[in-house]
Amino acid sequence: MTHARLRSEDPELEHETHSGLPSLVLAALGVVYGDIGTSPLYAFREALHATAGSGSHRDTVLGILSLIVWALTIVVTVKYITFVLKADNRGEGGTLSLMTLARESLAGRPVWVLVLGVAGASLFLGDAIITPAISVLSAVEGIQVVAPALSAWIVPITLTIIAVLFFVQRLGTGGVAAVFGPVMALWFLVLGISGGFHILDDPAILWAINPIHALHYAANNIGITITVLGAVFLAVTGAEALYVDLGHFGRRPIVTAWFALVFPCLLLNYFGQGAFVLSNPHMAAHPFFGMHPDWAKIPMICLATAATVIASQAVISGAYSLVRQAMHLNLLPRLQILHTSETHSGQIFMPQVNFLLFIFVAVLVLYFRNSSGLSAAYGIAVTGEMLITSVLLYVVMLRIWNWTAAAAAAVVIPLVFIDAGFFVANVAKFADGGWVPVAVACTMGLVMQTWMSGRRLLAARTKRDEISLDAIIDKLAQKKPPTVPGTAIFLTSDVEGAPTALLHSLKHYKVLHEQNVILSVVTATTPFVSDSEKIFLESFNPLFSRLIITFGYMETPNIPRALVLVRKLGLKFDIMSTSFFLSRRTILPSKKGGMPFWQDRLFIMLAQNAGNATDYFGLPTGRVVELGLQTVI
Repeated sequence: MTHARLRSEDPELEHETHSGLPSLVLAALGVVYGDIGTSPLYAFREALHATAGSGSHRDTVLGILSLIVWALTIVVTVKYITFVLKADNRGEGGTLSLMTLARESLAGRPVWVLVLGVAGASLFLGDAIITPAISVLSAVEGIQVVAPALSAWIVPITLTIIAVLFFVQRLGTGGVAAVFGPVMALWFLVLGISGGFHILDDPAILWAINPIHALHYAANNIGITITVLGAVFLAVTGAEALYVDLGHFGRRPIVTAWFALVFPCLLLNYFGQGAFVLSNPHMAAHPFFGMHPDWAKIPMICLATAATVIASQAVISGAYSLVRQAMHLNLLPRLQILHTSETHSGQIFMPQVNFLLFIFVAVLVLYFRNSSGLSAAYGIAVTGEMLITSVLLYVVMLRIWNWTAAAAAAVVIPLVFIDAGFFVANVAKFADGGWVPVAVACTMGLVMQTWMSGRRLLAARTKRDEISLDAIIDKLAQKKPPTVPGTAIFLTSDVEGAPTALLHSLKHYKVLHEQNVILSVVTATTPFVSDSEKIFLESFNPLFSRLIITFGYMETPNIPRALVLVRKLGLKFDIMSTSFFLSRRTILPSKKGGMPFWQDRLFIMLAQNAGNATDYFGLPTGRVVELGLQTVI
């Protein structure tokens, strides 16, 4: 028996770009900061609405602005920019990457970390359906300021924009993304200029930078502080996108964009809205659009709509990436993935995910009909995900960064306290719409739990019925069946047992190919795997070899492309004379199974709608042989 791996001099797959920092900063503006960059459209307005006229007008505005300023400073600048962005998994970010990082660092890979990761991913998907709805709706609502008579057209226009946005997803984001950065750069500059100009309406608004105003407001308005905090949190929704998109740009461009443009312009605009409202209390209902002169209102509505579409695009792309990660980590069934770029593997389109997102977003717009109603639904998912991030960050600080427990607690406990405060504030909006992302997250969590449990049961049933590969090889060595020319590759998820497809092939055909390869595809806990670590080849005898191909969870598992690497290890074959044997299982429910009967049916439905292995692994369709069998779970 011989083993072989590729030599280490094979170049490692690099997941980074060699573009210059300015171009990366510009690109990060378009993708990373779209969501948080459109928050000024509704965050300050909703916080004012939440006060219901309590307290003196000046104290209220200063208190709310102080809360917004320090929320941006602590949640985004301190938590995400300073700490979370450093917790990357080989350059990749996001809840599942952080979960994988934390779980691998703990002995026994505890289940509670996996549960947190699944919960965080589910909450992100709950947030992903609200962002396009509230962002586009809040921008189109600017029509009310310019032409109140057209208010009835707000929902139809919003639905039209959203429909077009989801329809063009199949065309790829490469060409559109080229204008994302410049448009968002213009958006932030306009935010800063318009806000800075209106600070002159009441320069004393700058005193809101003093946190005493936030504390004083909270102490004097205890009865409504929770409600106001729920609205203030709208200013930092989108902060999680900094971490999710870490792998696309790297930490430095994201940090540079925040300090050089995004943070200053957001502060200027919020201060400007505050000064404008102090000078024009009657415009508190629409401070963002109201503070622009009449000639600029229509251009601002157009620019705001473009910015919200870009913000929505970032969340949609993030949902694709998250679902793909979940698929590769076996948290979700295989779904169809279409690549929309020949040069960027991250640019993908998932038809099923796109369709479901569109349906949910359209239903939300029709149900709530205005961004104020949707703001109640916004927040629970994001705050829940932020809480999970803080807990997992503590594990990474202890186990990977080797911080002392006291040092890690000194950083994380205040962050958890703030996250928990925002979470409680948003839970208070549960009945008014907060149930929407919770329902979506719970549904996704149930789907993931069902898929994982079903796969475990299926693997146990299959393993019980299988014969070990060594026993099969020994038996065939003693009584060798007739052989036919060519190579047969038998795919199996069990690296130890004999593939079911091999057993059925022998049973029906009673022949072997002159070269038989038992192939297992493994997903690593790292986002990318270098060529030098991707292939493991084990030769049992001239007839049989075992091949294990390892892909990172961010990679597309293309078997024919990986087989090119196998040639370097001495396994000679012609891909066009190679047959791929797969098992196609028909799963039947059992009344005495390991899951409730209804969950068995759900698992079976998921399995039936999963993408087939031929497409998922990029196998040549004319060279695939599928052998069917039934399995009761």
